[in-house]
Amino acid sequence: MQRNPPNYSQQAITSFSQSSMQVFAPSRSVITDMIMVQFISMILIFGLILMLKGNTLSADAVSAYLIGIMVSSLILGRIYTRLTQ
Repeated sequence: MQRNPPNYSQQAITSFSQSSMQVFAPSRSVITDMIMVQFISMILIFGLILMLKGNTLSADAVSAYLIGIMVSSLILGRIYTRLTQ
């Protein structure tokens, strides 16, 4: 009985392609989590700017940061609502 030798080059190509697909095509939940983290960080950064530099900012700048917080909160809420449905 003749036994075929293992094809190491084919195994290496297959494992490389599988690992690259996992890196470059993450699952949908990972992408959603990354987007949610970005909106949470925007809310925190805008809030910190208002708390730490609020007395030196103009009224227009304060309004822009408040609008940024509001829009980020609304988008984050919509994403969370869709995830929980």
